[in-house]
Amino acid sequence: MDLKSLYTDMLLQESNNKANRRELESPTFSELGHNPNCGDEINLHVEMDGEIIKDASFTGEGCAISRASTSMMIDLIKGKNIHEAKELTEKFIGMIKKEVPVDDDLIEALGDAVVLENVSNMPARVKCAVLAWHTLSNIIDKNFK
Repeated sequence: MDLKSLYTDMLLQESNNKANRRELESPTFSELGHNPNCGDEINLHVEMDGEIIKDASFTGEGCAISRASTSMMIDLIKGKNIHEAKELTEKFIGMIKKEVPVDDDLIEALGDAVVLENVSNMPARVKCAVLAWHTLSNIIDKNFK
């Protein structure tokens, strides 16, 4: 399987991941993320236990890249504290903006989300990939100083 097929398969699998696309019963925080360029709009729901992300989910509509990126992010942040989650958002956004090199450390930190690195070569889709990550960053910035 070539890299392009792997990217396509993972994108389709994650964009249709129902485990992360649902309402949370008792979210601590919910934040709307909106991309006016394409109409993607997600509500990110986060349930906290102190500073630990106990659970997270999203609702709303978005393209396959936006949904896949959101789902991958949710898988990555569950069980992490807000400082680790903030660091992951900075690494992911840095990767998409080509400010952070893709190396073994980044691959280990971001896991499957690294497949979205190629989105950096599609300027019109960058905002789709980073929508959820910016939304999570907004939650952290507003609620944890």
